[in-house]
Amino acid sequence: MFLSKKDFTTGLIFWCVMFVPASVLAEQMEYNAGRGQLLYSLHCASCHDAEVHWREKKLATNWPALLEQVNRWQKNLSLEWSSSDIDDVAGYLNATYYHFPIFTGKMLGESGTALSGAEGD
Repeated sequence: MFLSKKDFTTGLIFWCVMFVPASVLAEQMEYNAGRGQLLYSLHCASCHDAEVHWREKKLATNWPALLEQVNRWQKNLSLEWSSSDIDDVAGYLNATYYHFPIFTGKMLGESGTALSGAEGD
């Protein structure tokens, strides 16, 4: 039996998350929680009360999906947020409601420097 590329990638991510310490797996994402809360309260809270984040059929089921939903809605509202704004709002929502493991896409070694090949080298 052969695994599809998607199944292999999903399995690899699962094993990394389960068995590799987070400090080795991913760089800590930096975001401004105060700014994220402000942007969310100004542009999102009028339609999204806290229940939307707790509902059973929520669309944000992991960190990348949360980023995608924040990006999707800022586009729908023509807010023209920067990537930092999106990170700030997603970081605020994650810290407040979701608590997903954050993966920034950079694999780090013990010294905190990116490992060879981790960024498409």
